[in-house]
Amino acid sequence: MNLGRFVLVVLIASVVTSFSDWLFMGILFHDKYKAAPEIWRSSAGSNERSLIIYSQLIGVLSCGAFAYLCTQANALTIPSSVGAAIVVWLAGPVVVIAQMVLWTKLHPLIGASQSLGWLVRFIVTGLLAVWLL
Repeated sequence: MNLGRFVLVVLIASVVTSFSDWLFMGILFHDKYKAAPEIWRSSAGSNERSLIIYSQLIGVLSCGAFAYLCTQANALTIPSSVGAAIVVWLAGPVVVIAQMVLWTKLHPLIGASQSLGWLVRFIVTGLLAVWLL
């Protein structure tokens, strides 16, 4: 595996998926975030910028981990990378977000949009891995 190409995959995927996160986790069903305002951390008195940076770093880490998984599992064709994305998505974010929807006041549409955002993250990263690795 070429380290430079791997880093390029992670960087491009991180930038592209930050915009998909903005759509799926920020814009889509935005009014539903107000359904239970008490479950959201207040940014009053805290540095929202640092929270955004930490959130983006988690996104970069997830792109890197999935790109690495694709290379190690030899999932570097479109069908295999999309299949891997779906399996990882079902094993990880879907389960966690579904449980959050069940046990907290998180609106189901917010859960669905966040879950779809994670699927897009994995698919974009996988396709970039196919293309560049």
